[in-house]
Amino acid sequence: MRTAALVLGIIGGLAGLAGAVFMLFAGGLGTILGGPGARTVTGRGFAAIPMAVLGLVGGALAPSRPKAAAWCMGISAVGGVIAISWFYIVAAACLCVATIMAIAGRKER
Repeated sequence: MRTAALVLGIIGGLAGLAGAVFMLFAGGLGTILGGPGARTVTGRGFAAIPMAVLGLVGGALAPSRPKAAAWCMGISAVGGVIAISWFYIVAAACLCVATIMAIAGRKER
């Protein structure tokens, strides 16, 4: 279970980074074209980057410290969805499953 939490946490973190970069790209393009609310989109993209990094850290912690990893990945999943909504949904799904596996993996060993 811990290895699966590791893999899914890393995949979720990378997917979250991809979503955040896409939001930054969309916000930058909107700023160039003078779209209303483009600065908000860019700000949300910047807010999603720490959430994705937190998911990566949680995935890396899963084999050695599953309780801390579960907290990191759970916070990352919720925070990322709040930050960039649908662009974080794949990452959030991976991170939620990884959180459950890390919690279940606590009882191993």
